[in-house]
Amino acid sequence: MKKLSVIVLAAAAALPAAAHAQAYVQVQTGLDSVSVSGESEEGVAYGVAAGYDIPIGGSMFVGVEGSIDDSTTKECVSDLLVVGDETCVKTGRDLAAVVRLGTNLGESSQLYVLGGYTNARIRASYDDGTTKISDGENGDGFRLGAGFKQSFGQNFFGKVEYRYSNYESDFSRHNALVAVGVNF
Repeated sequence: MKKLSVIVLAAAAALPAAAHAQAYVQVQTGLDSVSVSGESEEGVAYGVAAGYDIPIGGSMFVGVEGSIDDSTTKECVSDLLVVGDETCVKTGRDLAAVVRLGTNLGESSQLYVLGGYTNARIRASYDDGTTKISDGENGDGFRLGAGFKQSFGQNFFGKVEYRYSNYESDFSRHNALVAVGVNF
């Protein structure tokens, strides 16, 4: 009975905050700097994200966000084993789920930090003109970052965000992103 009372009280306390919660979707793009075993290559990251922010306290908020991104980051080397062959390594999709904690800077601006889980794919291919081989691996990791969100009117916003992701097998990435989105 005590546990049920605690659950009911916690739910009742959360209802006013949930009534002011803000769901959103956004499109994002920016710099993708990928490092594998100390070698780095840059490209353009692009994707979408959706999230939900809940006010806590006076000017603080907590939120969850899920995103899916892709990237143009790719490195190719020719004439590696035989003349005319090509070996390439390319980043693939990047899935992430993060928690955001932040503060309101007035009525239309927010500053936040984020942390969570990410899973990215890297593909390797080899083509010597007669043989084509391709393989991919997924890497689990963690993501940390910080950002700034500016509202434009009641429903539209823009963001700038920095993200660092660290995966398995000495694979990491830095992203500097801009995003535009809509609240509902």
